[in-house]
Amino acid sequence: MPSHSWFEPVEQLPLGEIDLSDLDFWQREYQVREGAFRTLRRERPVAEFAIPDWLRTEESEQGTYHAIMRYEDVFAASRDPETFISGRGAVSIIDLPEEFLEFFGSLINSDDPRHAHLRRVVLRAFTPRRIERLDAEIALVAHRLVEQAREQERFDFVSAVAAPLPLRIIGEIMGIPEEADQFVLERSQRILGALDPEFVPPNFTPDESILTAALELTEFMGELAHSDHHDDSVIGALLSADVDGAALSTSELASFFILLLVAGNETTRNALSMGMIALSEFQDVREELIEHPSVEQLGRAAEEVVRLASPVVWMRRTLARPAVLAGVPLEVGDRVLLMYPSANRDETVFVDPYRFLLNRDSTRHLGFGGYGPHHCLGAHLARAEIVAVLREMVVVMPGYHVMDQPEMLVSNFIAGIKRLPIDAG
Repeated sequence: MPSHSWFEPVEQLPLGEIDLSDLDFWQREYQVREGAFRTLRRERPVAEFAIPDWLRTEESEQGTYHAIMRYEDVFAASRDPETFISGRGAVSIIDLPEEFLEFFGSLINSDDPRHAHLRRVVLRAFTPRRIERLDAEIALVAHRLVEQAREQERFDFVSAVAAPLPLRIIGEIMGIPEEADQFVLERSQRILGALDPEFVPPNFTPDESILTAALELTEFMGELAHSDHHDDSVIGALLSADVDGAALSTSELASFFILLLVAGNETTRNALSMGMIALSEFQDVREELIEHPSVEQLGRAAEEVVRLASPVVWMRRTLARPAVLAGVPLEVGDRVLLMYPSANRDETVFVDPYRFLLNRDSTRHLGFGGYGPHHCLGAHLARAEIVAVLREMVVVMPGYHVMDQPEMLVSNFIAGIKRLPIDAG
């Protein structure tokens, strides 16, 4: 690990050299990127950039977008879905065809009333009894994985704990057999790691890699949906739930599955990995949790982990009517990216924002997408998974240390960690 703080920003780039559309920017050190966010937050809180060359496919897609850097502006946009709409695409800077929006997470790429309907169908499937059962499974899987990792003495935390835990819980939710976990993981990595050469198969373009992986997952989910299920399974509930006179279709189920892989697997995996870096660096917090691993303290720590990790870098919104953010007028059709890592480091909201503090009100963070209608449906599961791993690590492996620099994913959308070497201590 570097001698300086992993979380402390380095303001290496002057304002005029910060370009969030430059792929080279997203290959810079994590601390330099954080420094650029701080510079923008202070000097250009609504920053306009050209649509990246590597995203343009048609003349009509030339244009710009605005990166929203401050907490109050990201919060305001999240709470105003009638002005800042998602239906033109929430996970792509460029406009995508409607079938693509449906394919890649129709729930987050939609507005009311369709969004509200889909959300009600999904929520109906997660009964208190199912949630209680999932919480118990999370605790069991976390304990097993951390115990197995400790036996290795030196291990990669990502592959040993952070990746398999949320993946197995998604498997429990969707009725996926454990032997299919690796297949699902590899396709998930190709969808979100398309800018990282490690996850693009030979002779594939990034777009081809994404589409092929998504089609394979869709086919897999279709086969699963038509197989036999227990009456009490979540997948069965999603297919049979009657809300507003309709249930999820098989294609909507596949879309939800892909969304779940993004929101429930990749993001939680990276939050867990960042949490291990934070506990390694902030020894006072680790000692407090070792001394008092109460549900309350672990819950506070989990919220701080999500705030510090901010694993989803941005979500896009499109202006349906004029608005003003930080004094900058925005017009109908303008694209804006809600920059969650920057918002979650805003010094006007979080004192010492680059420190891990148990006594702050971290529940104000925007790591689950803010407080509007698109607040993360899986927030409870993510919290439960982080709490379970924190508990296991401070009990089973209290003396662990990070052996070397984390290896970061090349991505402008996910703050991802590919590898995190750990000594069990």
